[in-house]
Amino acid sequence: MWLKEIGAAYLAVMNFIGFAAMGLDKYKAKAHAWRIPEKTLFLLSILGGSAGTWAGMYVFRHKTRHWYFVAGMPGILAVQIAVGVIALRLV
Repeated sequence: MWLKEIGAAYLAVMNFIGFAAMGLDKYKAKAHAWRIPEKTLFLLSILGGSAGTWAGMYVFRHKTRHWYFVAGMPGILAVQIAVGVIALRLV
């Protein structure tokens, strides 16, 4: 049982980080400051923060004109949901 709790906590933290990263990058874009690389934003999503990153895109209106973000973030989330459903059935 503790494995599910650790997994849920990990996903909560990663989604918070993904959401915050989108907000921080939007702030830095407006301030013409050093930006968070797009690779990093995708890596945060792949590591479990896809829902937070996707939500951050629309809350902060950031990266919504880039097709690879508009298609990529929900695509990563869909794959992660499918893997999660399969993993939960095996446990």
